[in-house]
Amino acid sequence: MAHRTYVVVLLLLAALAGCETQGAERAAQEEAEARPRAASAVEGAMCKEHGVLEALCTKCNPRLVPVFQAKGDWCKEHGFPESICPLCHPERGGKPAADVTSDGAPADGTKVKLRTRDTARLAGIVTEKAVERQGGGGIPVTARIVYDALKVAEINARAAGVVRRLHVDVGAEVEKGAPLAIIDSADVGADRSRLASALSRLKIAEENLRREEQLEKEGVSSRRSVLAAQQELDAARAERASFAASLAVVGASAGGSGGYTLTTPLAGVVTQRKATVGRLVGVEETLFEVVDVSSMWAELDVPETDLPAVALKQPVVLEVDGLKGRELKGEITYVAPAIDPATRTAKARVPLANPDGALRANMFGRARILAPSRAAVMVPRAAVQRARTVKLVFVRLAEDQFEARRVEIGATEGNLVEVTKGVRPGEEVATEGSFLLKTETLKESIGAGCCGEE
Repeated sequence: MAHRTYVVVLLLLAALAGCETQGAERAAQEEAEARPRAASAVEGAMCKEHGVLEALCTKCNPRLVPVFQAKGDWCKEHGFPESICPLCHPERGGKPAADVTSDGAPADGTKVKLRTRDTARLAGIVTEKAVERQGGGGIPVTARIVYDALKVAEINARAAGVVRRLHVDVGAEVEKGAPLAIIDSADVGADRSRLASALSRLKIAEENLRREEQLEKEGVSSRRSVLAAQQELDAARAERASFAASLAVVGASAGGSGGYTLTTPLAGVVTQRKATVGRLVGVEETLFEVVDVSSMWAELDVPETDLPAVALKQPVVLEVDGLKGRELKGEITYVAPAIDPATRTAKARVPLANPDGALRANMFGRARILAPSRAAVMVPRAAVQRARTVKLVFVRLAEDQFEARRVEIGATEGNLVEVTKGVRPGEEVATEGSFLLKTETLKESIGAGCCGEE
């Protein structure tokens, strides 16, 4: 794996000992003398014979050998500094890699070379193996709680009129069919009058039909007169049914004045009220909103790259910001067929029971879509260090050498965290003492032999 590498020396052992050897002091002096040439070597000429920067070529400049050996940057096999060895790292072209990237964090692959094999123990560095788990922490996504759209009622006026009385306000819990407001409506009054006329007409038509049928039996009336009476009765019945249906739509009874009672079609909580006493309202505007909050939906934002691993009935575990320590479980019932062009995510829906009303619309949280067929690499939380805006894990390459890996973090599971890239199963990662390794890779600490904070 081709990574940019900059080898640094952790001088913890020297700090613990309290002093450096005279040989190390001489090496440091030689390093200081050689530094001007080494600094200009990045842009200097290459040694055509050995394939490294001419100013850093230990073959042509043997007196640089103890300098790199003192730093622990030395390839015994080939006689070059390990960081620029053209045989061990041909991808570097015989040039040292930069110590940090433009984001101010160590480059992926930065190595920390300890002074001795015993330094890790003295510094308290502990390692644990990264493990692979089927399903692992799942696919991490963001979530937002919304109302169950099947249990939301937006209630408008059934007929234009003036609000005469209010029965509820926002926050009221109502049963199905409960009254919300009384509205006076000229249209309802007119329909009541028409219905009363239709009822009178129907009564007369029924009596007329009975009379014509009796006269026909006595031979006084003709069959044609009976049929005409029957036709009038049918028309009266249709007229009555039409006006009765019109009143039923607005929830008004046949008797009474020109007002009607606006009721709720479902049980729930009144979440909006736009009606006020004396206000003239039309049929097009919403006056009340009633929501049954006994169940809610969680809308998940699934990244485009993770969609192939998401399917219906897939289990989901959620944690909501406002409900710390509470874990919610559900299944995916819907995955949107379209992707948001701005966020490159698709919506997925998870119904959630809400018997105690703790879930509220527009709460935010995090969810894990469990994917049994998906393998995840898990490391201890303590292994993950933040350097500037980057997350790092230090992988042990040898007893005296660690490598910084830039990682991306997924879901958490107890004291483990999913690493979506950067670490392979079975690799040993530093847990306790990883902070010391991090500080040694920061730009201001390189070569200083200290473990200062950022």
